[in-house]
Amino acid sequence: MNILENGESAHSNNDTKKDFELLSRAMDASISGIIITDNLEPDNPIIYCNSAFEKMSGYKRSEIIGHNCRFLQREDRTQKERMLIREAVSKGESCTVEIRNYRKNGDLFWNELFISPVISQDGEITNFIGVQNDVTQRKKTEQDLKQQQDLMEKQIADRTRNLRESELFLSSIIQTVRESLLVLDPDFNVVSANDHFIKTFKVTKEETVGTNLYKLGNHQWDIPKLRELLIDILPTNNPVEDFEVEHDFPHIGRKLMLLNAYRIELEGQFKDQILLAIEDITEKREIERRKDDFLSIASHELKTPLTTIKGYVQAMERVMPENAGERFRNMLSKTSQYLDRLNNLIAELLDVSRIQTGNIELHKLPFDFDKMVKETVEAIQSASSNHEIQITGTSGIKVAADESHIIQVLNNLLSNAIKYAPEAEKVHVHISKVSEFVKVSVTDEGMGISLEDQKKIFERFFRAGEIQQRFPGMGIGLYICEQIIKNHNGTLWVESEKGKGSTFNFTLPVNTTN
Repeated sequence: MNILENGESAHSNNDTKKDFELLSRAMDASISGIIITDNLEPDNPIIYCNSAFEKMSGYKRSEIIGHNCRFLQREDRTQKERMLIREAVSKGESCTVEIRNYRKNGDLFWNELFISPVISQDGEITNFIGVQNDVTQRKKTEQDLKQQQDLMEKQIADRTRNLRESELFLSSIIQTVRESLLVLDPDFNVVSANDHFIKTFKVTKEETVGTNLYKLGNHQWDIPKLRELLIDILPTNNPVEDFEVEHDFPHIGRKLMLLNAYRIELEGQFKDQILLAIEDITEKREIERRKDDFLSIASHELKTPLTTIKGYVQAMERVMPENAGERFRNMLSKTSQYLDRLNNLIAELLDVSRIQTGNIELHKLPFDFDKMVKETVEAIQSASSNHEIQITGTSGIKVAADESHIIQVLNNLLSNAIKYAPEAEKVHVHISKVSEFVKVSVTDEGMGISLEDQKKIFERFFRAGEIQQRFPGMGIGLYICEQIIKNHNGTLWVESEKGKGSTFNFTLPVNTTN
């Protein structure tokens, strides 16, 4: 009898496993985007997405897992549909909305979203499942029909006059801007070229206007990738953004050019013409290279004398007489503190130099992630008596990563949370395991970051105006953090509102066993 029961149990387990594999394959085969969120974790992070959702959003799975679904709306946060979704989640109800979302490359797409709660046998809402369909084409058709109806109501004379004024306005802009501009027809022949283009490339209007773009000069613009991008502009309205061309141009020598191309829009309608902007960034790139070289050389040159000075200060502290005055002791202590600050700054500059040259070294070994976070928090807490750092959640796993670099990231996020929220009392750290990633969130109760500054917060040397006025620094800490996390195949991002604090999150792939 026991043998029969064991056989039935094994058969049942095999059936369950086959059902699960079939369900997984079915979800990945679906043309609808499917996500699953964890309602038991703060902020309902995404724990599963199928291939269709990756294709629809343009993000990789590693860039999706751990985020709340609202990241797809970017700065477009005033949609009433967001409130409907929030209410449905808080009430544990299903809902259907059509909402504006944005792909990774910034393109808008309309999303028909169905969300529904997943309820356990105990009646607890453990997850939400979202099924998403791209209805952009339908929306576009509706908008085109409405636009066509509006256009038919206008008088032909007014439309002609407005078109002429718009063309004159565009022509005046093209001629006055200090950037080379070309207008191309659908066959990529030059319709017009501004004076800056003529002067920069030392050509005449006669040999430029009417000539195919790919035949200009010595065929310097005949680049397969550029052809492909330009071909997509007219039918899809996808612009070419920041496309670099390095070439030995006739009469002006070797230059690095940055190309941006857009479909021309007049009176709300797209004409079959392309505006191509060409910027010479040769000198700008050379200045950046020189700046990086200077930072690298200066950092290395300063490191040796500072190490020597630090050694002398430490020697003075060891041989200090017992009857030394309090003032002398304080001066020596402050000297040591400022030397440590300067050493840390130089270390950061060296990190920036290594990142820019691609020489950052990672030594990935498994370590107890929760223990690392706890010890890092304890070290920061011991040096900060004005803030209480609270840890919630656990991952219960080991992570294969460069532990010293991850500690550097966490140290920076915690230090910033304390530094930029001097009046606050608490800093919150939450750890969780989200799918095959570990996630850490550091939340402060500080001044918050504007949406505009959030776009640049991880750029090298960027500092927001308000922060720059109140707090010292060079603006390289978060840049280093993002590069470290990116080199670990994780993601680092911020969620913030002015006056309501900030939450910095990062995920790391687990890639190891317990």
